[in-house]
Amino acid sequence: MGPAAGRLLHVCYTGQLNPTNSIPRLRVCAVSYLNTVPLVWGMLHGEQQGFFDLQFRVPAECADMVVSGAADMGIIPSFELIGRDFGIVPGVGIACHGAVRSILLVSRRPAHEIRTLAADVSSRTSVALTRIVLARRYGVEPTVVTRPPDLPSMLAEADSALIIGDPALRIDPQATPFHVYDLGREWTEMTGLPMVFAVWAGPRKFVTPRVEAAFQHSCAFGLRSLERIVAEEATARGFPPELVRRYLGRHIAFELDAPARAGMDLFLRYARELDCQPV
Repeated sequence: MGPAAGRLLHVCYTGQLNPTNSIPRLRVCAVSYLNTVPLVWGMLHGEQQGFFDLQFRVPAECADMVVSGAADMGIIPSFELIGRDFGIVPGVGIACHGAVRSILLVSRRPAHEIRTLAADVSSRTSVALTRIVLARRYGVEPTVVTRPPDLPSMLAEADSALIIGDPALRIDPQATPFHVYDLGREWTEMTGLPMVFAVWAGPRKFVTPRVEAAFQHSCAFGLRSLERIVAEEATARGFPPELVRRYLGRHIAFELDAPARAGMDLFLRYARELDCQPV
């Protein structure tokens, strides 16, 4: 089943949690991609069901909703933490320790020859990560244009295309005639550290110990339920079950430890130094 399914999250709070046990019914924005399903599984099917008012959006929209006050907490892409005094739920998030499979740079040229990049900006973290890897590892800073995640049309007008989330999972890197760079693998080979893509975060007043425990328990329940998630999500999203099992069990890490935090801090520093801005 993979390493993620066999690990249990370390959760400090052990008291009984229920919707009326001093947990406010927060408005929570979650990401609609497959990689978020284990994080919210307890909120959808477990003991945390009914705790929160859940909404689903793409990553950038989740961040915008929390910033605007339309949501109290959300899955916040790492890039969006720059300049924000948000509280962060410890120990859980979306990360990788190598190839992530769902963030792909597809190019008609080798990476060091890329001059233009068509980017799906559903996640501004992925755009920043791509720019960082291209600048630091390959010595290029391409012009970035935003486009819908359609690979043929993106490559018709740019040297390369950034495809993320479920659309990236529908691409077979071995079957495409183009150069394909997995940005999770690129980051970890370049830095030796995990890449953290997103965390649960929001204004500090909402990130209480009981709320933290609810998020942590929801993820722990999801990791114990991976086979059910595989069965249901493969059917719902039209993916082969083995792809879903491998993706959630091997490519995505849901536990954030000290090396993951160091990786996130380094990513944020590199993003600031490159002066990455939303495009």
